[in-house]
Amino acid sequence: MDLSQTIFELIDMRSFSNLWFWIALAVFWSTASHWVLGVPWDSVLRAKRNGGQAEIDLQDLVRINCNRLLHIADVSGLFLIGGGCFALTGLAGVGFGYNVEFAQAVFLLMFPMSIVSLLSVRLARRIRADAPSSADLRKRLARHRFWVQFIGMISIFVTSLWGMFQNFQISPLG
Repeated sequence: MDLSQTIFELIDMRSFSNLWFWIALAVFWSTASHWVLGVPWDSVLRAKRNGGQAEIDLQDLVRINCNRLLHIADVSGLFLIGGGCFALTGLAGVGFGYNVEFAQAVFLLMFPMSIVSLLSVRLARRIRADAPSSADLRKRLARHRFWVQFIGMISIFVTSLWGMFQNFQISPLG
């Protein structure tokens, strides 16, 4: 047995019947909902509870991460959108057109996360433009976290339905 056979046996490219895919999906969305604009959610809660230095730290973290995110979006945003659309279109075509399960799984992970990325850039632009107060900033971060969790919930639901179809060998497209 060579190295590539060992790796493919360990990974099992049939993603929807692989426990590692479902663990990765759960960790992926759990991490996405914990880090709101690059700020850990416990920092938001600590700022709300304690105020003072925790509040200042939260504002600094949000300012730094918003500036970082907007710099990336301004400098290379067009290339990232073009590359992302190319990659997602390729994954969708290979995955659903040629019925490659691994490409389907990656598409079902990455497409909803691209929506979350666009929402994050939009929120960062609004925060920079408005310079909200501490209470309003926490409210905006909480609202963004809600939408990330909602998108994640829908994504997990759709992925699990598609995975069940794949595991039962039912072709929902025809």
